[in-house]
Amino acid sequence: MIPTDPAERDAMAGEYVLGTLDTHDAREVERAMASDPDLRAAVEAWEARLAPLTALALPEAPPPGLWDRIEAALKGERPAAPPPAVKPSGFWRFWALGASVVAAGLAVFLVMRPVPQPPLMTVLLTQQDQPAWLVEADGGALRLAALNPQPLPPDRVMQLWALPQGATAPTSLGLIPPQGRLTVTPATIRPEPGMLIEITLEPPGGSPTGRPTGPILFIGRLLPARGA
Repeated sequence: MIPTDPAERDAMAGEYVLGTLDTHDAREVERAMASDPDLRAAVEAWEARLAPLTALALPEAPPPGLWDRIEAALKGERPAAPPPAVKPSGFWRFWALGASVVAAGLAVFLVMRPVPQPPLMTVLLTQQDQPAWLVEADGGALRLAALNPQPLPPDRVMQLWALPQGATAPTSLGLIPPQGRLTVTPATIRPEPGMLIEITLEPPGGSPTGRPTGPILFIGRLLPARGA
């Protein structure tokens, strides 16, 4: 099956061009390219990237009698005895070396590339243990969405905070808009497993001190999403 992750698709395209895929996977790539322009573009990019290797080798004529032997084999005739073995030409030695270097480089790329991390999430509950907010973090972005919006007093706003493990004070992530949706990419902290997410009730404009001043309405801890 063709992967959906961009990095994995690009790696598969590179393996296809190098010829290191097994027959089944190679056929899958060929079939998918007919209807998947992004995959086809990735394959073409790898072909363009690797094609200059062949230009570094000098042209080399095929061994004498090669075409006669091929023609005789196609006609079912017994081919003439091949000429004495000769050492591989400089072209094939170079190509084998070049292909090995590229294959080794691709292998290092596949091994060293970072393993995709599952997204983090938490559900903030009401005092009655009812789901109230969904918080998701993927990469450096954090998204908040209300599951059960409730009206606020006109003189109060809700403010979102994050408390990384080991930190002594939470960091403000901003005020929550009335529609109950917020996406933010913190500049000074990065979402991580175990990070506490808090929502407090604050005066208009948010906390005047840079620290929570009102009661904590909701709290939860970011954890890897199950099944990710």
